[in-house]
Amino acid sequence: MSRPHTFTPPPCAHAHQLRTSRGDFAVLDASPPGAVRGTALLLPGYMGSKEDFVALLEPLSTAGYRTVAVDGRGQYETDGTDRQEDYAQGELARDVLAQATALGGAGTVHLLGHSLGGQIARAAVLLDASPFRSLTLMSSGPAEVVEAQRLKVKVLGDALATMSMARVWEAMRALDPPEEVASANGEALRRRWLRHRPAQLIATGRLLVTEPDRVAELATVPLPGHVLSGERDDTWPVPLLDDMARRLGAHRTRIAGAEHSPNTDRPQETAAAIAAFWDSL
Repeated sequence: MSRPHTFTPPPCAHAHQLRTSRGDFAVLDASPPGAVRGTALLLPGYMGSKEDFVALLEPLSTAGYRTVAVDGRGQYETDGTDRQEDYAQGELARDVLAQATALGGAGTVHLLGHSLGGQIARAAVLLDASPFRSLTLMSSGPAEVVEAQRLKVKVLGDALATMSMARVWEAMRALDPPEEVASANGEALRRRWLRHRPAQLIATGRLLVTEPDRVAELATVPLPGHVLSGERDDTWPVPLLDDMARRLGAHRTRIAGAEHSPNTDRPQETAAAIAAFWDSL
């Protein structure tokens, strides 16, 4: 999961519930100080939330883009059910289409998904690309995650099926480096974890380990694409992301000094690359 340095949004952003035809979704909504060049919808990854994009909100809005980061159903501050079938990829993709429509749709929304969020973004575009202006896949690969990550997801899913969220959190933190355990926002991370629905984590974890390669299908969609990652990634190897970009004919960016979460590792550089891609369109 991404570990944002703060959960406090910048002054340009406000938290509210985005009302859609498929329910209300918690968002951080950042408005540009001047003319609006476009609207962007940002989807977080596994175990993440809209706060993973806090450091991107100000630079992207300053560049002229209304930037809306969202909690998906069952994530942090968006309500969800305890039924795993409600978190099937098709259901989550339809949520994204409803969110895009609420933000204007009709070919105007720049869609960005990080990690799991990228797979959900891809599924939404494959269902209906008409609401979108572009698609950015951030640290999100062509198919399932690597074997080491598949094992971690399985262990987590087994734990969630038998243990409380609080006990699972304690077990995960016991494996973290001491400096991360002692970080200033550790309590905020814990609060976020406790508000996730276990069914959402189990169901979306299953998506990460079973996702098929749909790159050829996506390549037929006439939508500008951008594949962005750090220079290292332990979830999808960077050469695999390079190849995916080639297969898609997509713009490719590697963020120096970043790993699986360039949005928190190198936010200024990441925001500049994202805005530059949108500007080019």
